[in-house]
Amino acid sequence: MKAMIFAAGVGSRLRPLTDTTPKALIEVGGKTMLERVAARLRAAGASDIIVNTHHLADKVQAEAARLGLAVSHEPALLDTGGGLKKAAPFFDDGKPFLVHNVDVLSDLDLRALYAAHRGLATLAVRDRATSRALVFKDGRLVGREGEGEKLGFDGVHVVSPELLGRLTETGAFSLTQSYLRLAAEGAEITCFRSDKWTWLDIGTPEKLEKARSLA
Repeated sequence: MKAMIFAAGVGSRLRPLTDTTPKALIEVGGKTMLERVAARLRAAGASDIIVNTHHLADKVQAEAARLGLAVSHEPALLDTGGGLKKAAPFFDDGKPFLVHNVDVLSDLDLRALYAAHRGLATLAVRDRATSRALVFKDGRLVGREGEGEKLGFDGVHVVSPELLGRLTETGAFSLTQSYLRLAAEGAEITCFRSDKWTWLDIGTPEKLEKARSLA
């Protein structure tokens, strides 16, 4: 199995910390977030992992080298969709792969998520308050509004390689927006309920402090 870690973002909500330390290198419990996520992916069976870089790229690339990760550098920030599209040649084995945001701290069972995968993509989701909720009906993504369950996306997903050829957007674009477009076209984008596992992101100083108190 292969995997990708999204780690190119600027981390603007964590400034001034991220002015000098990329979000991927923020430490929680004595380990960088990149090390934590890579270790979880490897424990789930990912033998080859790629990380995208942009902000303070040299620092992230040095940590990636230490951890034995491949790198996809983005001179211009491409967002999640553009970042995955640029890294597409890495996923050449024809098998579904895991994608994980670097700022997510979770004990989600990644093997169970992978085993449950079907369709073009399977998103780990939970019932939580968020302004960016996705609506699922009968386990399939239907949009942001309408009848169904409104759920928050964990930033962890399994992607079928067939998705890569259907990313028709160019430049910088959100992978979530591609999922919404494809779902509207009838593609199977499914959900995996992750409510029973802990989850938090380190996207703000308050959330980072909470993560460090729990680690």
